[in-house]
Amino acid sequence: MKFASFIIISFAILFYACESGHEKSAAMNKVDSSTVVKPTKSAKKVTIADVEHGIRQYIKRQTAAADGYLDIQKDTFDLHLKLVRVHTEYLSVLSPNEFFACVDLATAAGDVYDVDFFLQGSKDSMTVIRTDVHKLNGRPYYTWKQRPDKTWYTVPVARSSNRLLGVIESTDRFTFTYEVELPEINGTAAIWLPVAQSGPYQTVEIITKQLSDNYQIIKDKKYNNSIFYAKLGPSDSHSKIIFQYRVTRHEKAPYPDTESQVTRYLAANNLLPVNTRFRTLATDIIAKRQAASDLEKARALYDYVSDNLRYAKQGTYGTGDATYACDAKSGNCTEFHSLFISLARSAGIPARFAVGAAIPANRNEGGVDGYHCWAEFYAEGKWWPVDISEANKYAALSTYYFGHHPANRIEFSRGRDIAPDPLPASGPINFLAYPVFELNGHPQQVKTRFTFNRITDQDS
Repeated sequence: MKFASFIIISFAILFYACESGHEKSAAMNKVDSSTVVKPTKSAKKVTIADVEHGIRQYIKRQTAAADGYLDIQKDTFDLHLKLVRVHTEYLSVLSPNEFFACVDLATAAGDVYDVDFFLQGSKDSMTVIRTDVHKLNGRPYYTWKQRPDKTWYTVPVARSSNRLLGVIESTDRFTFTYEVELPEINGTAAIWLPVAQSGPYQTVEIITKQLSDNYQIIKDKKYNNSIFYAKLGPSDSHSKIIFQYRVTRHEKAPYPDTESQVTRYLAANNLLPVNTRFRTLATDIIAKRQAASDLEKARALYDYVSDNLRYAKQGTYGTGDATYACDAKSGNCTEFHSLFISLARSAGIPARFAVGAAIPANRNEGGVDGYHCWAEFYAEGKWWPVDISEANKYAALSTYYFGHHPANRIEFSRGRDIAPDPLPASGPINFLAYPVFELNGHPQQVKTRFTFNRITDQDS
């Protein structure tokens, strides 16, 4: 087999591998066999590790000359970027002196670009000869097609919607109903449930409420959550507590810090340990990725959680116990984000927890299947939203969910170990999504139902 034919076949193998891979749709361009240099006896064989070293050294040189940023100028791009990760799974040796690398880089605003680099040189000296901006926040600008002569060329991709994968970008508007049905009450009872609040990314208006007589809206001092609290008696048996909201929610991207005490999100919580075990694990994950900045470290931890946990509602799931998640390697959104938060904090990266509900994107009304939670970490002077359990479900959105939360969700509360006054007899609230209900001082589950109706242009 001729050497040029071998390279073409190698391109085809990598192309199809990338099509079905974790993030990358395709990663190759046309091979011009006339430029292939045949190896000499003295040439040093180049490995994938050498290609990784070569692209990292190139980025290090460029960023050192530009205040920590890599500048990319194209006809339609003028980008100022910081390294997030090198896709080691797509590094390739194309010929003895030609190489390929795929890298994620982020703007100061938090947009993540997937950039393809073509390099030439040797094991000890590589130069970038071509740079292609492939994706923005996981959305491809182009894909690859093959000519009859088996070489590859790029084809522009129209900007499509992620709606079928559960994402509504920009803005979503809907009504959301939080309904609780109380059980038979023999004796005394009390209930605590979250009350959604307006903030920079959501505007909430209470349009309907059905409440018990003896209630108050209280706050917790640490996170400033708004909480409905009521003392209940036998006359409240089988009654309902209902909040209906009109919500306008905006897509969330990295945003500047508005708190003066970011470092408080480095401390442990009851089920979010910061200890030797998690520090050792985080250090190992970060070292294997050669991550230097907090942004790179956070991406390494994000990928570790997504790659090593299985989304499964089995066992003792849903408690947000980072140790259980680390051991069981499974759980729901609370396990995914609790493990990430413990690892991030153990690596010196502030991280925090929030919970609410994800609104279905593919229909405009109906029930909502329970709560959903997510996380944020602090780097580069901003809070970066992440949703690792959704990235785990939809691999095509793994880049999007590192730095974004879609518009189709509502936030109920923030934080762990929430301590309102009055405090439940069971102590601080692990996280507040479903009601905390206590009958004669003992916790008990109550029926809770979420429904929504999307507000369309015709409804406005």
